[in-house]
Amino acid sequence: MLTHHRKPVCLSLISTDLPICSVVETAATLYQKDTDRFHLLLTAPPLISCDVESVVTPEEKLPQSKSKAYTPNSPRILWLEISPYRVIMTMQGNAQVSYRHFWEQGVYGISRYWLPTESLRPNNPIRLRNFTNSLTLNGHPLPEHLRLEYELWAEKVQLGCYILNLEIKH
Repeated sequence: MLTHHRKPVCLSLISTDLPICSVVETAATLYQKDTDRFHLLLTAPPLISCDVESVVTPEEKLPQSKSKAYTPNSPRILWLEISPYRVIMTMQGNAQVSYRHFWEQGVYGISRYWLPTESLRPNNPIRLRNFTNSLTLNGHPLPEHLRLEYELWAEKVQLGCYILNLEIKH
């Protein structure tokens, strides 16, 4: 039987070797699919996009360039499929970058990114690999803490080491 709970969550992504850090604190809906299988659904805050109205040439100075920042109207939906053995995270919505990550400890998973439709190749995802060094899920009967440590790869080039941390407050 599918049961659900509305819970406050804190989701963070930190790079251990690059200046990347992102934290989202919000309410999420936790669905219990089975004894050790859960889905977590949350609405992420919108990314702020920037439209450049004029192109800067070497003769122009940066302050003369005009840009307009905007926040998209539709929400971004973040969906995590969680078990003690694997995690799948999907982000979709508002015609911005969408992605899907698959992590399983000791396995090279796939990370796919879809660019907005105005890009040159709108339907072909960018495919990267990730290697999951550590996957830890704590909490019973409902998950309380998830920690993923992984490396992101493009062919033979490492794109950084990351820690994904999820805290579910009960």
